[in-house]
Amino acid sequence: MPENSQKEQPRRRQARGERRIAQLLAAAASVFCTTGYTAASTNAIAREAGVSPGTLYQFFPNKEAIAIELGDRLMHEMRETYGEALAPVDPATPLEEAVGAAVDRFIAFNCDHPVFFALMHGPDIPGRIAEEHDALHATLVSRIEALLSSLLPDAPPADVTRTAHVCLGMYKAGLELVLAHEGAERDAYTREIKNVLIRYLEPLVGDRLGTREAPDTATTRTA
Repeated sequence: MPENSQKEQPRRRQARGERRIAQLLAAAASVFCTTGYTAASTNAIAREAGVSPGTLYQFFPNKEAIAIELGDRLMHEMRETYGEALAPVDPATPLEEAVGAAVDRFIAFNCDHPVFFALMHGPDIPGRIAEEHDALHATLVSRIEALLSSLLPDAPPADVTRTAHVCLGMYKAGLELVLAHEGAERDAYTREIKNVLIRYLEPLVGDRLGTREAPDTATTRTA
């Protein structure tokens, strides 16, 4: 057998393996969203993927291993998302624009990957996922603190930390409502989250960001 063909075979097998893993993870995401992590089974995931349980076990020993791999990939992508969403804000940017851009990025990620919310907020998620989610949460709070510190240079650190936790708490509470709706209602709930955050931050930030007025709540709701 030519040397080039010998080199190509492992690469083809690796590519097929990666495609199969992606297929199984997509199936697991669908099952976890439909039934929740606790009620999901490897048989259901294999059935959703259109493969035999034996094929699934070639790649994952159990349901927990699938959830951990899926969670790892999602959290990596989430870190990239909040890195972009919480980048330093140009002082000329109006507050509603800065808040809107950040919320839109996070909402888009969660709507594209609803299993992230299902896994991270389920009652019986694997311990490793819970630990990594706690670390992700802490890092996210730190990024929000850094962003707020540039907007609130005179605020005591404890106040900045408290404000960061409140902002994240309001967003996460609203996210559950957003994911529970679709279409125009989902857009409406997204606008409400933005309005809540803007109204909360406006008196704190003052005129440190652009002076364009935030949209009127009544107008926004009927838009």
